[in-house]
Amino acid sequence: MRKNFVLDTNVLLHDPRSIYSFEDNTVIIPIYVIEEIDQFKRDLSELGRNARQVARILDAHRSEGSLAEGVPLPNGGTLKVAFTQRELPRSMADGQLMDNRILAVAIDLMERETDSQVLFITKDTNLRIRADALGLQAQDFDTERVEITELYTGYAEITVPGELVDQMYKPNAEIEVPGQDKLFPNQFILLKDEANPSHTAMGRLNGHRGKVVPLYRLVKEGTWGLRPRNMEQAFTLDLLLNDDIKLVTIVGKAGTGKTLLAIAAGLHKTTEEGTFQKMLVSRPVFPLGRDIGYLPGDVEQKLNPWMQPIFDNVEFLMNLSRADKKAGRGYHELIDLGILEIEPLTYIRGRSIPNQYIVVDEAQNLTPHEVKTIITRVGDGTKIVLTGDPFQIDNPYVDSTNNGLVHVVNRFKNEKIAGHITMTKGERSALAELAANLL
Repeated sequence: MRKNFVLDTNVLLHDPRSIYSFEDNTVIIPIYVIEEIDQFKRDLSELGRNARQVARILDAHRSEGSLAEGVPLPNGGTLKVAFTQRELPRSMADGQLMDNRILAVAIDLMERETDSQVLFITKDTNLRIRADALGLQAQDFDTERVEITELYTGYAEITVPGELVDQMYKPNAEIEVPGQDKLFPNQFILLKDEANPSHTAMGRLNGHRGKVVPLYRLVKEGTWGLRPRNMEQAFTLDLLLNDDIKLVTIVGKAGTGKTLLAIAAGLHKTTEEGTFQKMLVSRPVFPLGRDIGYLPGDVEQKLNPWMQPIFDNVEFLMNLSRADKKAGRGYHELIDLGILEIEPLTYIRGRSIPNQYIVVDEAQNLTPHEVKTIITRVGDGTKIVLTGDPFQIDNPYVDSTNNGLVHVVNRFKNEKIAGHITMTKGERSALAELAANLL
């Protein structure tokens, strides 16, 4: 049965190209959606850019025929813009006039198109409930949905003969293990002796060589005075210190050490090895494109309240005493030396960033499109690290299943230049670990 998909405003603002996601079916955009999108077109945020792109896409299709009668889409479907004179019950809230009109278009279509299925697509949870109460089939728009319980973890356990475990402790070891063809590039492996499960070795499937190799030597020696406290942290450091891996994603709850490890590895690669010119750190506290001009001071002063967690980690790694702090020592020393740079994501569009170590903290608050904008800024010789917790999202337009961080993990798990690790064991303190688990 041919389907008619009625799109809500938030679907187009989330993904301007969403009209191409419904195969050879009919996509209907209520005229009231166009009116709502028009209110965003002057906005300098990501919503404003998406609103302008929607307008350009629809205008391009308008040249192919009448949108009221329907124009063909490249995938074999049809695009229409519709309106209705139908009114919803007076009991519906007047304050949601546009939502009611959009719903009315879908209901009118459902009653007229009895030989086809009508589905109302919206990212608004409450609107889906209201649509269902009116007899409409309502669905969320989520082409990249990945359930968090099914998210790629980045490591696996394999039981092997004891000789293979022993080989992993030899210099420059490279081995093949059973079931290796089912592993992803740069996936970590805990090898367990089949005769003695306590006899283990940690390794990583080298994406370029196709062999399991031991972890980077500095993982055990420590980086900037920081040594891994558990297996997950050892895996994380191996990814962060490996120059062949250009994109690292780290998912973990509060207190697992994801940000601290990323900054420690970045400082090591920048100051001690000189692999990168500087370390660039940012957090998407503001939605991509939102101005920071409402706070007093220059850019650094405006960013201070939002970047303080980064500064705390840097000063912890600098091992400053109370006397040092009283004397004015701190993260500013690294900024003054050109080693550390704090950059708002607001201004990253259009840049090319070569030979730098980039850390984007709290990446779970980014949309898939925003993540694409950031990663495509990476120049030659640059490494980028995305960290975040999908369960701590402040952005109202994404959730734990469709945020930019999860999107990148899912899309890059088959790539040889990318690596991922999911961290579950908290190391901040016993109290923080209990709070993360119980509250």
